[in-house]
Amino acid sequence: MDKLDQIYEGKAKRVFATPDPNLCIVDYKDDATAFNGEKKGTIIGKGAVNNRLSNHLMALLEKEGVPTHFVEEINDRETVVKKVTIVPLEVIIRNIAAGSFSKRYGVEEGKLLKMPTIEFSLKDDDLGDPLINEFHALALELATKEEIETIVDLAFKVNTFLINYFIKRDIILVDFKLEFGRTSDGKIVLADEISPDTCRFWDKNTLEKLDKDRFRRDLGNVENAYAEMLKRVIG
Repeated sequence: MDKLDQIYEGKAKRVFATPDPNLCIVDYKDDATAFNGEKKGTIIGKGAVNNRLSNHLMALLEKEGVPTHFVEEINDRETVVKKVTIVPLEVIIRNIAAGSFSKRYGVEEGKLLKMPTIEFSLKDDDLGDPLINEFHALALELATKEEIETIVDLAFKVNTFLINYFIKRDIILVDFKLEFGRTSDGKIVLADEISPDTCRFWDKNTLEKLDKDRFRRDLGNVENAYAEMLKRVIG
């Protein structure tokens, strides 16, 4: 499929128009950012890992009844996706206390939560992606009540599937961020990506971090961690 004009560039991806108004091409970059863009760098090969890993997982989720924007992988870095309008909510599922959750609530990192939790943040870098609740989302007209209910149901369905999928590969799914979009006919679908950029992955046996926390916290071996995730999931 032909790649036409660039219509968007974010911190990790570029999006291009195609001859089909309902489809776009996403091009994954090696650029890395953290702390709302305050820290910047490059993780060599990250774009290819995230593209392939995300596509693989979304294809599996489609079979589990989770609608996604995924259409077709073109090459290591480029994928055809359905054109969507992103719902301006970041949806965070947490299974184990880590990161900002631990700091915010004074919970030791690594503590298994009694039940998975869900958080919403307003998708706005200028405001620092502040935490909001369902009532804020409704009041600000970010989504309808029905859309929020759909998003919550799908997010927990994704979590259940991914926990079981990753543990078989000796990976603990600590927490992760999802984004959802509306297709041209108004259907809510899983969008963005599922990757070491958007998830916390720990090795089941060593608790070694296999995600972007290695970049955030200057732990080193960032590229190796991404490559290890790709190896365990796709081979």
